[in-house]
Amino acid sequence: MLLSDKAREMVPFFSAQAEANEAAGQLTESTVSALRDAGFLGLWIPRCFGGVEAWPLEALAVIETLSYADGSTGWVLMASQVAMGSAAAYLPPDTAKRLFTGRMPIIEGQGAANGRAIPDGNGFRLSGHWQYGSGLLHAEYIHTGGIVYADGAPRLWPGTKSPETRIFILPVGEAEFLDNWDALGLRATGSIDYKIADIFVPEEFTHKQTTNVPRQGGNLYSLGIQGMGAICHSGFALGCGRRMLDELRALATADTGRPSLLPQAGGGESFQEQFGLAEAKFRAVRALAHQTWADIEETLKRGEGLSTRQITLSRLTLNYITSTTAEVCTFAYKYAGGRSLRAGALQRCFRDMYAATQHITTGPNILRECGKELLAIAPDQVWGPRGLVDPE
Repeated sequence: MLLSDKAREMVPFFSAQAEANEAAGQLTESTVSALRDAGFLGLWIPRCFGGVEAWPLEALAVIETLSYADGSTGWVLMASQVAMGSAAAYLPPDTAKRLFTGRMPIIEGQGAANGRAIPDGNGFRLSGHWQYGSGLLHAEYIHTGGIVYADGAPRLWPGTKSPETRIFILPVGEAEFLDNWDALGLRATGSIDYKIADIFVPEEFTHKQTTNVPRQGGNLYSLGIQGMGAICHSGFALGCGRRMLDELRALATADTGRPSLLPQAGGGESFQEQFGLAEAKFRAVRALAHQTWADIEETLKRGEGLSTRQITLSRLTLNYITSTTAEVCTFAYKYAGGRSLRAGALQRCFRDMYAATQHITTGPNILRECGKELLAIAPDQVWGPRGLVDPE
């Protein structure tokens, strides 16, 4: 059975866990156990370690479906898969084998290069303060980013003008967790801030932040961390948007016995018109996602690398999905009236979606960078983590 089919079967279970997840400020043990037992933690683990190594469209469907069930569950899974999949693919073979043979460790965190790493023998002394460590309360290891410094300045990758940015993998016990998860949405993700103070990380537990050359696994991993993240965030937004529209449709046709913005079964003509438009917007961005990732998947299956234009379209797709789905969620929130104010799926999805709009991958800077590439005014540049950069 495909993981996407299993995800659809388990929607009722994960939906039923959502309230308890939020009350705990993190996923319940039952939720995490279900993710593990059903095999979802192997979504992007190479097959050589017993994972699924799912192609983009399958991964998109899994994240979309679990985010439909509960946004926080979808978010924790997607963050773990970016961190776990990249570690399993890009760490040296002996290190990856130690981590991923047998029971798979949950790895979560924040990959922005906010840390400072000082070379020390066969490793680095890492220090820093990171915000929004996605899913970190569920983790056994931290995936975290930093820049290598030497002689007081960023060290450059040999033969380039690019700072040496790395991802560091270390046990959670070596970080100081900050008890500050007080966000508007995604309340059950446990995405706390954290600090690391002069902790030694062996070099074999690090990899280049922007690498897209796997040491384990197949051509899927030529996506790199940013490509994996684009799939995940797109799937999350699609799941939240679909759930909001489905909840609103159910409310519109229900006999609640009290006044609301939906005064008759199915709402009035104005509502029906606006609902049709919201469905069109949502279905259009979902079709865009499938078109974009189907093209990328075919390229990966041919064993080819992605073009700069394909990466542009994946980032443009994510940006547009997020903004459009947020508009759809606003429409549903307003027309649901007082029902949106009370605890439940409508309120939770609205909060979760607007929390997601604040992620750096969906900011206006990325949209401007997409425009530059599409206008061909940066012909010699390629994509870095936060925009177009000169090639290394």
